[in-house]
Amino acid sequence: MPKRKLAIIGKGLTFDSGGLNIKGAGSGIETMKMDMGGSAAALGAAKVIGQLQPEVEVHFIVAATENMISGHAMRPGDILTASNGKTIEINNTDAEGRLTLADALVFAEKLGVDAIVDLATLTGACVVALGDDIAGLWTPEEELSTQLLQASESAGEKLWRMPMEEKYFEGLKSPIADMKNTGPRAGGSITAALFLKQFVKETPWAHLDVAGPVWTDKENGYNNAGATGYGVRTLVNWAISN
Repeated sequence: MPKRKLAIIGKGLTFDSGGLNIKGAGSGIETMKMDMGGSAAALGAAKVIGQLQPEVEVHFIVAATENMISGHAMRPGDILTASNGKTIEINNTDAEGRLTLADALVFAEKLGVDAIVDLATLTGACVVALGDDIAGLWTPEEELSTQLLQASESAGEKLWRMPMEEKYFEGLKSPIADMKNTGPRAGGSITAALFLKQFVKETPWAHLDVAGPVWTDKENGYNNAGATGYGVRTLVNWAISN
């Protein structure tokens, strides 16, 4: 019998144009193949954990899609209903990753796991706050936070715990739905985490915003310019060490 049952969710946007709120000049749209960095880390961890075969059951979940303009694209002002019945007013089609993660979180919790961790290149706001080398961690769970911070330290991957400021959810409230998919510019990475929190009922959960460290434009001693593989080692350490 496995000692623990875990779920790891990766954001899998294979390309993010921004949709009808299309990314403009200077937005880095040409790098948006990296918007599946969270899912790449999840699948990388799956490979390593499968080779190590620890006494743990891990479910790897990727809600893969791309965010493009078409006659079927979602529109600002649309109301979506998530798989748990909560309604979402779309006020920015470039905040699409949290919509896929919402249903992935609901699915993961139905598996009856002991803990859920999601990784996502979710917000530019996290890069503004922590720069290119540090990922943000949001969780209401002290034990899970400690586990992940220890796992990241052992992995040599920088991770910083950020606040779950509940009153900021006020900025996500909608007059026509349970919530909007984006809030005010200020605290954008926090409101993104609070959005995701609405789709986890009781299971210990943590969100990692890895938008900064999953990609580098610099050549260095560890990585060539491009994808860094950030998150794989942290996830492996977390899964096998606790």
